[in-house]
Amino acid sequence: QVTLRAGVELNARRVNQYTLILRAACPGEDEVEERLFVRVTAGHVLGCDTSFASAEGDVVQVRADVAPRTPLYAVLPQPLGGLTGFPSPFSLQFRLRNHSTPLKLTHRGLLLAPDNGFDPSKDTQTFRLEIEVMDRHGHNCSRAVRVEVLPSRRPCVTFLEPHRAVNVTEGIRPGEVVTQVHASGDNVRYAILASVAPVLFTIDEVTGEIRSTRQLEVTRAHLLIRAYNALHPKDHATATINVTVQGTDRQAPRCVPAIFVSQVPETESPGSTLVTLTCTDSSSTDGCLHYALEGPPSSRSHFCMEGPQLKVNTTLDYDSEAMAALGFQFTATIVVTVGGQPLQSTRVPVLLTVTPVNEFRPACPSSATFTVLETAAFGTVVGRVAGTDRDYPLDSLEYSLEGGSGPAQPFSIDRRTGEIRVVGPLDSQQQKSYRLVVQLMDTHNDLDPRKRQSRLCDVSVRLQAVPDQLPVCIPEVQELRITAGSPGSRQPVTHLVCHSSPDGALLTYTIAGGNEDGRFRLEGNTLVYLPSDRAEPHTFVLLVEVWGGSAARRRSSVVALVVHVSPRSTPVPPSTTTRHTTLQKEPLVVVQTEAVWHPPAWFVAVLTVSGALLVATVGCMARSLLCR
Repeated sequence: QVTLRAGVELNARRVNQYTLILRAACPGEDEVEERLFVRVTAGHVLGCDTSFASAEGDVVQVRADVAPRTPLYAVLPQPLGGLTGFPSPFSLQFRLRNHSTPLKLTHRGLLLAPDNGFDPSKDTQTFRLEIEVMDRHGHNCSRAVRVEVLPSRRPCVTFLEPHRAVNVTEGIRPGEVVTQVHASGDNVRYAILASVAPVLFTIDEVTGEIRSTRQLEVTRAHLLIRAYNALHPKDHATATINVTVQGTDRQAPRCVPAIFVSQVPETESPGSTLVTLTCTDSSSTDGCLHYALEGPPSSRSHFCMEGPQLKVNTTLDYDSEAMAALGFQFTATIVVTVGGQPLQSTRVPVLLTVTPVNEFRPACPSSATFTVLETAAFGTVVGRVAGTDRDYPLDSLEYSLEGGSGPAQPFSIDRRTGEIRVVGPLDSQQQKSYRLVVQLMDTHNDLDPRKRQSRLCDVSVRLQAVPDQLPVCIPEVQELRITAGSPGSRQPVTHLVCHSSPDGALLTYTIAGGNEDGRFRLEGNTLVYLPSDRAEPHTFVLLVEVWGGSAARRRSSVVALVVHVSPRSTPVPPSTTTRHTTLQKEPLVVVQTEAVWHPPAWFVAVLTVSGALLVATVGCMARSLLCR
């Protein structure tokens, strides 16, 4: 007997007939082969969602903090086997086969979260549900759905301080705050689970402030506080508060020193003790004294209390902008209490000043090469040596030049800014570059002014050659006419307009020729005539030589000045004699240029040696001829 089962869903619209070949053989007999024809006809079949109808079933993942009765999954029917539409959920029956699960299945096929939600304190939880779906014709599809509950992403409610002892004095009035509890989490609310009888305290469910309900007397109370998530009450935590109401007959402790003012070097290592307080109270119970440091966050982060000792907590970096913003000072208060009671406390003011320590040497700039024109004037800025120093105040340096200024080192350096200036003549033909040694010395970086650090830096100054050019005068030839003044006076004639390259180079003027009787002189570039008692007109042809360039390469140009000097007019008595005036001819100036060759010294030496050798050779030849 052979039983056939369908391995997949049958659909008559796709395949309505299957041809199967069966082979069978009994032991000791021949194999028999037959054909079997299976015809598939259309009928009413109920189908469900593909993933739900699979052999493994469907998987749903949710968070543990999902709200109660939240829809998690829906079983969706679909038409198969020739049906033309979806069956209505109202015509279907949905049933859970396993009843030991907190999840709910509605009559419309919706899978809901538990009425109280999931437990958020547990790790991943898994629920496997067997769901059966049946229509009115008796067709069904039954498969499994696996619900995986993942841990919640929101923070759990947690007390920052689960155990606390609080001391208060008797006589505290009703409604005053005794203490306050804090718990982290979302939508946190507070409640007192166990209190004393009669009820002495109440708690604000939002802020966590615990207040007294009546005037307190000397007693002890044990409070159990619960913090919980208002939306998920299963997310909760508890804390224990022990309240001790003490009498007021005790006095505040006395401490030595009563005020602490000190200077702390920035190199003081963390953990170093700055001061140890010696405090006593009226009952001499030193073990009940508590020390706490109050003040700005910066003070509490850099210093801390370990018992009665004030210690350095972190590195004190004087060389930082944050320390400069604080003025290098920290203020704080050491609060000494008896049994933690604020009314029985002593406050010791603390003022600490951080002092600098010269820790670092100055650093040379990465590049210290400058270029300057050889014609640079006195005081010209060559460049600036930008040294650095990591000690505060940053880059507080003094600059000096090793060897000082002089002919061999025609430069100076500004003591404050580090600017290098020209203070002497420069000539690229004599020296193309200079190597300067600049000393960097830090200042104001240590409480002891004798503790200074320095560094030597090499600076290179290159001279840029400037080609010298002949001075140019405009015009090169001038013809002037003047009338002589009174003898002994000083009479300006003209101003020479000349320039050289580069602009601003100093020019000198000299009269090279034509200055008869010394009647003319030069005052800078101004030609001045000194009148005499000459009665006849006279013409002077002056040659003025204009010099420019550096001391080693001076160049000159010549300016020709033709000056016609007329005598002063004198009164003439009346006469009948007729005067005949002969016109004065204009002088003709002839400029003759003579070419002169100045051979170099080596040429003269070679020529001299060659001549001597020639004379010696001729003498030797003459002597040999005479001997023959």
